[in-house]
Amino acid sequence: MARYTDSVCKLCRRESMKLFLKGERCVSEKCAMERRSYPPGQHGPGMRRRKASDYSIQLREKQKVKRIYGVGEAQFRNYFAKATRSKGTTGEVLLTMLETRLDNVVYRLGFASSRPQARQIVRHRHVMVNGRAVDIPSYQVKAGDLIEVKERSRSMEAIQDAMKRFGRRGEPSWLTLDKAKMTGQVVQAPTRSDVDLEINEQLIVELYSR
Repeated sequence: MARYTDSVCKLCRRESMKLFLKGERCVSEKCAMERRSYPPGQHGPGMRRRKASDYSIQLREKQKVKRIYGVGEAQFRNYFAKATRSKGTTGEVLLTMLETRLDNVVYRLGFASSRPQARQIVRHRHVMVNGRAVDIPSYQVKAGDLIEVKERSRSMEAIQDAMKRFGRRGEPSWLTLDKAKMTGQVVQAPTRSDVDLEINEQLIVELYSR
């Protein structure tokens, strides 16, 4: 799978919004969007830019969502294909599928300070689902699933730091959290109102419908 190796702060600047890819840095004065809120490039903020076309706007929305959730192009297309075959509004089903990825749930529960860090925690087998270790970030959780940090991993500095700062984000209504035991449970599938991100999923549907 293709892997982005450049500065992730450039991705936020390219999408003109914070994607929260670097955890605590994103809410500090060191955030690149606070210092340079214009798109990256050698010509800087003074570059004259053309008026964006409909296609460009739709493409940027898709790229933004891909980058927020850390999903590659082929995988994103697969998610969209599944969403079109499912009952319900395609855009909302797509977001539900992305929200219920295990790495996103680990982030939402506060076990990681960013989605990339959550992905790494899952990959390194620090997380269990229903008592079994799962190392697949894209694993789809469902209502009733119990997610927990392995007992031997609970003292990890990265996880402890993330839990201390969790109060800034708050607990989603579709998840319950026991901070003392470092366990969380999926109460129900998230609805569109549970996705607290500046996303216009209809633009993505329009892009793939061309």
